[in-house]
Amino acid sequence: MDKLQQLPVTTGPQGGVSPEPGVASVERRAFGLPGVPAVLLWLGLAGVAAALFWWGLTVAAAVVALLAVVALFGFFIVQPNQASVLTLFGRYVGSERRNGFYWTNPFTARKRVSLRIRNFNSERLKVNDQIGNPIEIAAVIVWRVVDTARAVFDVEDYTAFVAIQSETALRHLAAQYPYDDHDGLAFSLRGNPDEVAEALGRELATRLRHAGVEVLEARLSHLAYSPEIAGAMLQRQQASAIIAARQQIVQGAVGMVEMALRELEGQGIVHLDEERKAQMVSNLLVVLTSERGTQPVVNAGSLY
Repeated sequence: MDKLQQLPVTTGPQGGVSPEPGVASVERRAFGLPGVPAVLLWLGLAGVAAALFWWGLTVAAAVVALLAVVALFGFFIVQPNQASVLTLFGRYVGSERRNGFYWTNPFTARKRVSLRIRNFNSERLKVNDQIGNPIEIAAVIVWRVVDTARAVFDVEDYTAFVAIQSETALRHLAAQYPYDDHDGLAFSLRGNPDEVAEALGRELATRLRHAGVEVLEARLSHLAYSPEIAGAMLQRQQASAIIAARQQIVQGAVGMVEMALRELEGQGIVHLDEERKAQMVSNLLVVLTSERGTQPVVNAGSLY
């Protein structure tokens, strides 16, 4: 999937990027020190506080001890396939995606965001297809967060945003195609599942990029006519199948009759006038196209 489009932003203090109202946020890496060296530095700071207290420098020891206590709040852990979004006094300062133990500015607020792959199963929606038939449709959407800044700051709740936009896209998709194309000349929801899934994925990618979400797969999980017309549409499908079968039977029968007449005349077995040819064609068509086995009548006399 293409990288999410980065919209214009303004440069904030210390070269940072601060989004303006109505402008998309852009994820960047947060400042963070490896946790183990930071712990060693913290132990050194605690040792200095203890030494100052031993030497009788109570005020200096209290100040250093307070700094050590505050520094403790800078330690945090990032689990695998998770990220921490850091803000400092209401300003976005970056995201940490690397899993492990880190230390950062203790005054920052941290929000965890899962980067794991998730599934969304939509409810069965009752909508109208392209020609107005009421149908029931549902889909499974596989997605994950790829831009933590957009997921946290550009939408109120990115999980709810995915759910609402997925159902909206599904309703819009159902209105673009007929449930079934009986002529076989255009795409349909039932006849072209791969093309429909691809179209749904494209529309979801456009809608969900505003929340920093990538759509990995989107497929229909349920597709059926609404109960009030299901019986009538089933009869229509059965009638269409019967007509198609009859057409194939008639085409085959005509070909067999033509072959029989051609072989009889070509080999000189019998010569038939037009009336007898018509009678023979009629009899052969009845035999070949009948749904039940026919009982032939054997003519023991003259053909004429």
